[in-house]
Amino acid sequence: MNATIDVETCIGCALCTTDCPEVFEMKGEKAVVIADPVPADKEESCKTAAQNCPTTAIKCE
Repeated sequence: MNATIDVETCIGCALCTTDCPEVFEMKGEKAVVIADPVPADKEESCKTAAQNCPTTAIKCE
């Protein structure tokens, strides 16, 4: 599974870094993906982060 963040849509709320810190971190005022591909044991938390993103900027596929 791969995770992507649409930086134009990201508002920098950092919810994804709370839901899945192994995959997402803040770089300046935007979230970035730090694990590509997503580790198998973190796929569910990555999907949770995508579902919780208020702007749907995260895709986990």
